[in-house]
Amino acid sequence: MSKPDHPGVIAPPPLIYLAFLLAGFGIGRLIGEPSFGLDVGVRRGLAFALVIGGLLLDGIAAGTFRRLGTPPEPWKTTTALATGGLYRYSRNPIYVGFAVTFVGFALAMDSPLALAMLLPCLIVIDRFVIAREESYLAAKFGAEYQAYKGKVRRWL
Repeated sequence: MSKPDHPGVIAPPPLIYLAFLLAGFGIGRLIGEPSFGLDVGVRRGLAFALVIGGLLLDGIAAGTFRRLGTPPEPWKTTTALATGGLYRYSRNPIYVGFAVTFVGFALAMDSPLALAMLLPCLIVIDRFVIAREESYLAAKFGAEYQAYKGKVRRWL
């Protein structure tokens, strides 16, 4: 039996981020967490900027995959190695975009506990998504991926 040609991530990454965000928000509401204490207009403006910024990062990074003819979804077969555009600065700009969007939504929901859930979320993404993706890419692209990995940071 042949091994599937995809990284085998534990769940779609957007759902992982969403689950942690909603868990933090829900627990915060159950325990009556305090607010951020920011002026509503400032908080909403910052939240809006972060959400839009994160979504733009995601769109630009996913566009790089589309131009290469390879799917951005990590549960599908990768056909090309993305090393240009945002991928010159981060091996995972989509996950950086998701994290920025996460922060924006936590601010919009006025939930410090949701914001605090970003750290455990990133640990799960790092260990159970990125580690599998990197192992898959190393096996699939060999020396080309190792050279890229040696030049570009994982996050920023």
